[in-house]
Amino acid sequence: MGDLIDDGFVCPSKALYDAPVLFQKKVDESLCIYVDYMTFNKVTVKNKYLVSLIQDLIDRLCRASVFTT
Repeated sequence: MGDLIDDGFVCPSKALYDAPVLFQKKVDESLCIYVDYMTFNKVTVKNKYLVSLIQDLIDRLCRASVFTT
């Protein structure tokens, strides 16, 4: 890891949270990545409202004739 930092490919993280990352070899010798997001899920603020479907939002936008900021 020190070589990657010295070469500038990675930099030390200043994030408040981290997630452990594991690599597992597959049958064909390639690697599969596994990330444990349980710590993120504990601190994530859940949405109070449902998110609209993108098609519904586009339909509403197409019928609009006045746009303001």
